[in-house]
Amino acid sequence: MNYGIAVFPDKEVQHFANNYRKRYDPHYSLIPPHLTIREAEQWTEGKLEAAVAHLERATRQIAPFAVRFNRFSTFFPVSNVIYMALEDPEPFRLMRDQICRDVLEQQLMFYTYTPHLTVGQQMSSDELHDVFAHLRKMDIDFTTPVDCVHLLRQNENNVWKVLKTFFLRG
Repeated sequence: MNYGIAVFPDKEVQHFANNYRKRYDPHYSLIPPHLTIREAEQWTEGKLEAAVAHLERATRQIAPFAVRFNRFSTFFPVSNVIYMALEDPEPFRLMRDQICRDVLEQQLMFYTYTPHLTVGQQMSSDELHDVFAHLRKMDIDFTTPVDCVHLLRQNENNVWKVLKTFFLRG
């Protein structure tokens, strides 16, 4: 089974993001709008148990905080992805660093981690440029609390479901 770790923003942010995701993100029906902490990976039962224990410990040390989405951005030309960007990604990166260590450390990272909420992906370059030209002009201002992280499991039909929620208690 594939497992991953993510944060879901509040309903207002999810509703706003889904207005674009339903048109531009083929994963729209597979997972709600989210910020990925740990990419999908196949785990054994032993790894899952160790990950749950680690998440219990790590989230005890992390205090809740808020993030603000203030613009659209893109990973082009590396990847044809449009996303909602954070005004200050550092608190989210610090949380991720505390979670993705020990048993959850990722060995091979081929990119710099950038916390974001994807609204479009797997687009042609022309479509990406057309959509992004419109979105980059928009003013967005959404603040959402980050008070928990979710351990997710991908089912046989590729839909992601919350397996366990860990509240930040630092």
